[in-house]
Amino acid sequence: MPKFNLDTFNKAYFDRLRSQVIAARDRGIYVSIMLFEGHSIQFSLPPWRWDGHPFHKDNNVNGIHGDPNGDGYGLESHTLKIPAITALQEAYVRRVIDTVNDLDNVLYEISNEDHADSVDWQYHMIDFIHNYEKTKWKQHPVGMTTHRKLGNQVLFDSKADWISPSKFRRENDPYEVDPPVAHGDHVSILDSDHIPILRNDHARDQRSWVWKSFTRGHNVLFMDPYLEYMKDRNYPKDSKPDPFYNPIRRNMGYTMRYANRMNLAAMIPHNELSSTKYCLANPGSEYLIYAPSGGMVAVDLSSTFEMFHVEWFNPRTDKTIPQQKTAGGDIRSFTAPFRGDAVLYLYR
Repeated sequence: MPKFNLDTFNKAYFDRLRSQVIAARDRGIYVSIMLFEGHSIQFSLPPWRWDGHPFHKDNNVNGIHGDPNGDGYGLESHTLKIPAITALQEAYVRRVIDTVNDLDNVLYEISNEDHADSVDWQYHMIDFIHNYEKTKWKQHPVGMTTHRKLGNQVLFDSKADWISPSKFRRENDPYEVDPPVAHGDHVSILDSDHIPILRNDHARDQRSWVWKSFTRGHNVLFMDPYLEYMKDRNYPKDSKPDPFYNPIRRNMGYTMRYANRMNLAAMIPHNELSSTKYCLANPGSEYLIYAPSGGMVAVDLSSTFEMFHVEWFNPRTDKTIPQQKTAGGDIRSFTAPFRGDAVLYLYR
């Protein structure tokens, strides 16, 4: 079998990468370029684990050995323990950046679901990208994700521009049932791959997760199983996606619709301004509030005496119900005109 020469790049690979990012740009899509894959070297079965890796000592002509402890995983290649490998990885990252730097629709992710000893290596790569892009025309957001033994604190302590926290409790994990406020140190992305949407998560649970996350300042991603049959998880039929997941699909679209209407850059989470504790607000200008149980919602409008438009939105039916204007200057109460969870939008 031919072996890798780690000192040369495959031009066709980088040409394809660039063409795919451009195709996504032309369709209004951002691309997250995952630079390294940490899940496969831990959990995949041969030959998709270490057996076929370029840093396996039998797979390259450069004498690179990325598994010095011989355990068959090569986890050392995602640490700083082997300087020759780190140098090769930096060269590859430079080439990726050179390939797509002029394009706006690019995010970088260091590695997918990597192991516990990879943290310093991931921090190094974040710094490396930031420093290299300082010499380039454009700078792009660099992200870090977590998995199992890493925990979420390593994300909060990082210099990444965006992060993707994960759930770590089997039941009642906060990122699943009551997402903590995203304070703005990093762009926060909540991904259903790491906070799973399961078959026992009914329509209301799906809607609630989307709106709670959005009003707490997070960005929601759904890893849609689409047409892939997955026992106990996804049942597509006649080339159509499983309708079980329609509530999360639709409500992500509804939140995007409000994001486009609002001055989103000025909106930050303000739990204290709403009795429901789920509130995105630019105080004195506009407020978006999620009421998981519907009913009466109290909103603190004391920052201005101006008049506000009042709008209720039903996330089950996609129906908007405008109501009479209300004045600021005090805490005002509003009652949803329908049963179930509800969204309240106040704007001047």
